[in-house]
This record gives sequence, structure tokens and C-alpha cells, in this order.
Amino acid sequence: MDGTPAAPNTVNRKIPVFNNAMRYAVELDRLDAVPLGKIDWSPPEVDDEIDFRYVPGPRLARQIIDAVAEQGPRGRHLRAFFGCIYYAAARPAEVASLVLADCSLPDEGRGELILARSTARVGSAWTDTGESYDSRGLKRRARNATRRVPIPPVLVRMLREHTEEFGTAPDGRLRRAARGGLVLTKEYGEIWAAARRIALPESELHTPLAETAYSARKAGITLWLTSGVAPAEVARRAGHSIAVLHRFYHKVLERRHEDNARIERALAEADETP
Repeated sequence: MDGTPAAPNTVNRKIPVFNNAMRYAVELDRLDAVPLGKIDWSPPEVDDEIDFRYVPGPRLARQIIDAVAEQGPRGRHLRAFFGCIYYAAARPAEVASLVLADCSLPDEGRGELILARSTARVGSAWTDTGESYDSRGLKRRARNATRRVPIPPVLVRMLREHTEEFGTAPDGRLRRAARGGLVLTKEYGEIWAAARRIALPESELHTPLAETAYSARKAGITLWLTSGVAPAEVARRAGHSIAVLHRFYHKVLERRHEDNARIERALAEADETP
């Protein structure tokens, strides 16, 4: 909008939208054909691989989530929200529509979340209901698909404490805005930024380290991979395909293969020892 070059990811995201608009113009007989193929231009190269220098480790992730609770009532309300993004590696839009009935929260041990829907903010002009949010199925999944994610005891306790203090919305949602609606991206973004200022040293505040709430999801997926969870299972829990997991987390997977090779060498050396 201001004339500066758009980021490569932005360009590549907008191209299909613009192309669909041209195809629709052809359907309406406004154009004879889609003209984009005649343009001598290639989309910019995109490096999808995550820069792990800026993905928070387990200690920093916990510190930021704990600092969220220090941001007044709204911070306490959103602590479990960020806990789900980190410990269950759920997308924010999935956590925003999570209902209590889809949470298994035993008194002791591990629990489970059943992620069944995603709520995206699209503007009231683009929804059938007139609401500014659109309730959808999980990303790139069939409308009725669900995803079961085991959660550690720390998140079980966090969710139990949340329901005891705040209850649920009338429709069972765990998270809700002050007037009962959905949690706004702007609202939880501001809380995350404030907690980040508390948890990070001054020297790292102006770096991309844990820059957005979505960093917690990347941290959760990275934690699973480095802890030895099989890539196929990590992809299932995160709602990725194996191909996407390899594209974004190649460096972690590569390091995992190196670790496995070291183990195999050590075992081979032990077998050779008389």
C-alpha cells in the first residue's frame, strides 16, 4: 500500500487470490482469458524454513506464559490460551474455538484435546451470519475432521484452573472476550507483547525472538521433534503434512538424524568391543 516491495510470502499468498478473481471475470465474460500467463514475471523465492535462532526454548516459553498471568485479569484469562498454543502446538484460531467438552482433564497425568474447528476473522461482509468471524473446519482438512492431541499435566492443570476461575461461555468455549465474543487477535497480541517485554532481556527485545504468539506453536513443535517424537506423529498432532513438516523444520529433523547416527555408531562400537 505504501509503494515498498511486499514480502515474498505476501506476494505468493496474493497471487492465487488475484488469479481466482481473473478466472471469475472470465466466467462473467468480462475477460476472454486469464491474462496472467502472458506476463514475463516469476514470483519471488520463499525460504519457508524456520529460523530457529528466534524460536523460544522451553524455559523462555514458560517464562513468557507465566508473565502473561501478570497482565491483570485479561492476562490470567489468556494464560491457558497461550498454554494450548505451546503445549498442544495448536493454532490460535483453533484454541479460540476450543470447548470444554473437547478437553479431557483428569485429576492426575496426561490429558487430551480434541481440536475440531477453527475460527477465523474475515469481516462481517464476508460471512453468512453477519458476524465478523467465520467458523470453519481445521486447516486443509475435511469440514468434520478432528485432531486429537495429548497434553502434558502442566497444561491439564492450567486448563482446570482456568475453568475454575473463569468458567466457560454459554456455548462451552473456554476463551471469550469481555462481552462474551471471540478473543481478538489484537487483544492476545498485545498481552503476548507485554509478557515478552517482561521475560526477555533488553538486548533481545528488538530481535524477532518469540516475536508473536504463533512463536509458541513453533516452539511446541520443535520441542516434540527434539524430544524424539516420530516426525509422522508430530505432523499428525500439529495438523501438518509430512512434506510441510520437512519444509519448515528441516534443520531440526536433520539434527535428529545426526543424533540417531551417533547412537547407532555408539552401539556398533559397543558390539565390536570384546
